[in-house]
Amino acid sequence: MNLYINHPFHYELENLTRLFYPNEKITVIKNSEVFTEPYIKAFRNEKLYVEVKVGEFLDSTYASVTDDTEDERMLCEMLYKILCELTSVTPPWGMITGVRPVKLYRHLKETTTESEADEYFKNKLFVSDEKLKLTKITEKTEKKIIDLSTEESFSLYISIPFCPSRCHYCSFVQSTIERSKHLVEPYVKLLCDELRRAAQIASDLNLRLETVYMGGGTPTSLSAEQLNKILSVVNECFDMSFCREFTVEAGRPDTITPEKLYSLKENKVERISINPQTLNNNVLEAVGRRHTAEQTIEAYELARRIGFKSINTDLIAGLPTDTVDSFKNTLDKIINLNPECVTVHTLSIKRSADLTQNGTSINRDDAVNTAKMLSYANEKLFENDYIPYYLYRQSRMVGNLENTGWSKKGFESLYNIYVMDETHTILGCGAGAVTKLKRFGTTYLERIFNFKYPYEYIDRFNEQLERKQKIYTFYAKY
Repeated sequence: MNLYINHPFHYELENLTRLFYPNEKITVIKNSEVFTEPYIKAFRNEKLYVEVKVGEFLDSTYASVTDDTEDERMLCEMLYKILCELTSVTPPWGMITGVRPVKLYRHLKETTTESEADEYFKNKLFVSDEKLKLTKITEKTEKKIIDLSTEESFSLYISIPFCPSRCHYCSFVQSTIERSKHLVEPYVKLLCDELRRAAQIASDLNLRLETVYMGGGTPTSLSAEQLNKILSVVNECFDMSFCREFTVEAGRPDTITPEKLYSLKENKVERISINPQTLNNNVLEAVGRRHTAEQTIEAYELARRIGFKSINTDLIAGLPTDTVDSFKNTLDKIINLNPECVTVHTLSIKRSADLTQNGTSINRDDAVNTAKMLSYANEKLFENDYIPYYLYRQSRMVGNLENTGWSKKGFESLYNIYVMDETHTILGCGAGAVTKLKRFGTTYLERIFNFKYPYEYIDRFNEQLERKQKIYTFYAKY
């Protein structure tokens, strides 16, 4: 699809077009006088003008010019209405293409009123009643936790970029344990060094650690001894007296052993994730997960016996070969286990994932079925006393839907809320980690990136420590 423009609003128009044409390349062409079909023209001259030509379909519309902000929104609205008519698709999130709809809603609510925020979501962004309700409940839950953060608050993220294998839907930078075994020990040693350095910086600046989150990858790809080395450094070097939450993604059930869980428990980790994605063995095989549904149940029950009282389980709606009935069966079984948190993701077709490379694309039936899966999840989780506590979206999601974290009251993941809201500073350690420095009370952020790949992280480790000096500079300014 060719998108012709003569203004700086290409980003939103391109993303909006992608909602309706998720499998097509969108080519943005500026200031052209030659138009190749199929095309969209979105011009801003004396008037706003949008025209769409696809096959036999041709439609256009005009509107008055006002200012940059409203002109951008109005061009999107004009295009949105034409594409809804052309494709017979009405996205449940309307024109919203961003990652953080709850954050947008909160901003509108705080700068106007709740009723005006509702009105804007419904009549300016065309968000459905179902998604507006989900947004409003999530925002209220988030707000209570966001208000716990202070100017001195920060969270710690620890990256373990290793997995037993790469799932077909995954696009994260990671290394399989089999291929990268020689990197694991030096990686763990240097990660401990970086954690010690981050702890010293936090101490020098009188920062207050609120949450710790170890993710990946799959942290439990490491041995119990390696996990113990890393977690011991956290407990010994950081001031943990204010820490409200310590989470480790146990992730893949096939990596969970009693020794690893005892190591987590002994190092004051109280919250873990055990992520089946589905309890249908055929679907697990189709997406390259090297474990069974039975292993998920066994790992979950083992964690309970060892004493974990806060467990999250991740599911994915829209996986290849999964059906609405199969998804319902998975969710019902998960609810029967009674975990404290259930995170329901929507499949996102990432360009670098194996699924995409093998020709998987998003079609209308997938979108319809995935929407049914999410509607069922929302209904059943509400019925079983779960509340939505954080929500985010990704590009190229099936059906332009969402990922939602649900929890029992009092078991919300603080870290997930803080990272999604960008509430306070997050110090990132490990390959692929990003340190996000937040100026309290504003939207201002500065980022410090670690090297993505484990071998880069190891080979250029001193450069990363030098980059962390910028944290002092940031806090000296703000």
